[in-house]
Amino acid sequence: MKPSDFSYHLTRYLTDYLAGQRNSSRNTLLAYRDTFKLFLIFCKTEKGIQPERLTLSKISDMLIKEYYDWLEKTRGCSPISRNNRRTAINSFFKYVQIEAPEHLLLCQRILSIPKKHCVKPVIGYLTPDMLKLLLSMPDKANTYERRELVLMTVLYDTGARVQELCDLRVRDLRLESPAIATLTGKGRKTRHVPLMKNTVSLLRRYLEDQRIENRSGCDRPLFMNRHHTAYTRKGIAYILEKYEKRAREVSLLLPDFAISPHIFRHSKAMHLYQAGIDLIYIRDILGHVDIATTEVYARVDTERKRDALENAYPEITSSTLADWNDDEDLIRKLSRLV
Repeated sequence: MKPSDFSYHLTRYLTDYLAGQRNSSRNTLLAYRDTFKLFLIFCKTEKGIQPERLTLSKISDMLIKEYYDWLEKTRGCSPISRNNRRTAINSFFKYVQIEAPEHLLLCQRILSIPKKHCVKPVIGYLTPDMLKLLLSMPDKANTYERRELVLMTVLYDTGARVQELCDLRVRDLRLESPAIATLTGKGRKTRHVPLMKNTVSLLRRYLEDQRIENRSGCDRPLFMNRHHTAYTRKGIAYILEKYEKRAREVSLLLPDFAISPHIFRHSKAMHLYQAGIDLIYIRDILGHVDIATTEVYARVDTERKRDALENAYPEITSSTLADWNDDEDLIRKLSRLV
């Protein structure tokens, strides 16, 4: 059977364009692949269109809208997940309108489908005292927990995404001054993040425990689990959950939301902003492409806003009020109303 134009363009988009030209990460490729996998399931189960017979001529903006609704109503996807699938669909049809301009009108109609409105979740983060409590939970006399303490410290100090920490290699560290960690983020872009002195000391001790002397040529993962393989995202989430539970048993200081690896990243960004670090530098440390992404931390920091307002208007309003019981004129006027 001759391949359809849809299958031809989709294959080239995933293999040649995303993996080749865009150099997209494996996680991006898997997420975009799953979007179209669900789309093919939708076409087959809901529209009776077999994958091998799906062509661009059978696709319309109405079909794509129905697919988005199916994701939300039948698959139970959240509006955020629906919008993420929409991003993948739009990326594909932006590619198609260049590769096959005869379908330009179709592509533009699909690209004009609006995002699903959703309430953006409030960014949760830990205060310095909360973080200190959490980092005090591991038993430093225990080899495994000492390693997990170093892992959590590096996760916070670098502001790394959890996958970036999983991918971190020993050779990516430079502990000589100025100490840095080289992280590989989205789109396989690398960035250099400074390490604080306490983190460097912990890492030196950790590498001694691991009997690693030549860091420059060591390609092993920096953090390996008991099976001598790199930690996974689930493994790191499990570590945080373990110490969160332990901390809640001894203190009521922790917030009411669950502490995930991304909470550490948010906490680092908020602490940098509250310390007066410019958003441009915070953007570079976090590896954001657009400064607008970083500006969310400025909007969240209500404490900083309140302090700024109080400093700007220190003498305008009074903090005390006279007791109305001492106002004899007011009491006489009220008495006449009886």
